[in-house]
Amino acid sequence: MTHTHNSSTTSAEFNARPRDDELDLFGITHVGKVRTENQDHFLVATVHPELVLHETSLPRPQSLPIHGTRLATVMLVADGVGGSTGGREASQLAIESIMKYVSSTLRCYHAAGSSEEEEFVDALRAAALEAHAAVRAESAQRPEVHRMATTLTLFIAVWPWAYVMQVGDSRAYHYHSGELKQMTRDQTIAQDLVDQGVLAPDRVAKSPFSNVLASAIGADAALPEVSRVKMDGRGVFLLCSDGLTKHVKDDEIAAELKALTSSEASCRKLLDLALERGGSDNITVIIARATNKGRSHKSP
Repeated sequence: MTHTHNSSTTSAEFNARPRDDELDLFGITHVGKVRTENQDHFLVATVHPELVLHETSLPRPQSLPIHGTRLATVMLVADGVGGSTGGREASQLAIESIMKYVSSTLRCYHAAGSSEEEEFVDALRAAALEAHAAVRAESAQRPEVHRMATTLTLFIAVWPWAYVMQVGDSRAYHYHSGELKQMTRDQTIAQDLVDQGVLAPDRVAKSPFSNVLASAIGADAALPEVSRVKMDGRGVFLLCSDGLTKHVKDDEIAAELKALTSSEASCRKLLDLALERGGSDNITVIIARATNKGRSHKSP
């Protein structure tokens, strides 16, 4: 689900781009209070070009610009399909596969937000399908494992655009100007029924299909959906597994992000809230924002 556009990054927008030392990124995962194994995995990273210096006659090689300016901020949440023997391995393999793909396709970053954006979006979808193929291949080699499947939510910010690639029902949110918006669509049978007008939205939580995935990495079908939002300098992004949203409502997430003082503090508060209310599943939360270091709050 992408929207075509015709835009170019102005010098003002580029100059407003947060510096590396302004990023406030934090992620946390917890097994919860019911499960015996944590099948969630997450990753938070920034992508940089790097000069690998092998030999030189220069007297002060340490002064060379080895570490280049940040190309992108990357965050991932993968939630192994509940109860499956290979859920933990599937979520780990999916993230490893995605990161191999992300690091090997740096040439696509220039296309983000440009007239060639479809190349970038296609690369995100291809990354998901690479992960899907990797998990299915591993599952085929392990007949003792009933199935291997996982959700996968990938956030990638290439200033001034933030993209989210979604498979499954882990979520990505964007908090901006007092409003929390879900950037992802839950790929569950229940949500499909809502979209078809068969099920009322307020009955999703009680539906027996609320946790039945219609799309997952490693399952019969993996249907990556891509959405995006333009970052204007004041947003906060949150990714989570459904272990959080089973217990914490959107308005409570919004209230926490409104009061946010640090990404770590808010991650821990939301985790504690989910645990206090039963912690019935593995819980993973990631928050990203930029700190105010002499400038207004900016997105990653």
